[in-house]
Amino acid sequence: MFIQTEATPNPATLKFLPGRTVLPSGTLEMRDSDSAARSPLAKALFAIPGVSTVFFGSDFVSVSKSDGEWQHLRPAVLGAIMEHFVSGVPLLVEGGEHDTPEDGEEFFAPEDAQTVATIKELLETRIRPAVASDGGDITFRGFRDGIVYLAMKGACSGCPSSTATLKSGIQNLLKHFLPEVQSVEQL
Repeated sequence: MFIQTEATPNPATLKFLPGRTVLPSGTLEMRDSDSAARSPLAKALFAIPGVSTVFFGSDFVSVSKSDGEWQHLRPAVLGAIMEHFVSGVPLLVEGGEHDTPEDGEEFFAPEDAQTVATIKELLETRIRPAVASDGGDITFRGFRDGIVYLAMKGACSGCPSSTATLKSGIQNLLKHFLPEVQSVEQL
């Protein structure tokens, strides 16, 4: 098994591509070993000293470090990922279902439903694929008083360039298509 590794804009995060499906639908972020209890792979990754966040996408695993150097951590992470996929153990226990409790409820006024639908469509078709290529994800959280609220996960969470991505990229795109959008904020 060959696992490719890609750098992300976040120097604390690497993206690992095992060449197979990781999570069939959605994304899943775990920020500590307690939240990793339902994933044997995430538990193995959190057992590596220095690993701070594990993020599963459709065909990748993003791992963030709190300390240490990638030249020392990368071989251990590669080993844990390879061992998991070779073993045939499922990614998630408890039937493989996953939810994202950190997402919470969306908020917006009923009269903004059409604007929100357009925001979500732009996120899904133009923004999320680009963010996923960097090892992260972005989800809609709310819209109020012209402000779009988004949640960034994976490599994008805590990335030094995430503010620039939000303000220069996403905000400008949404304002171009939707004049009622005034700004974009991260939750």
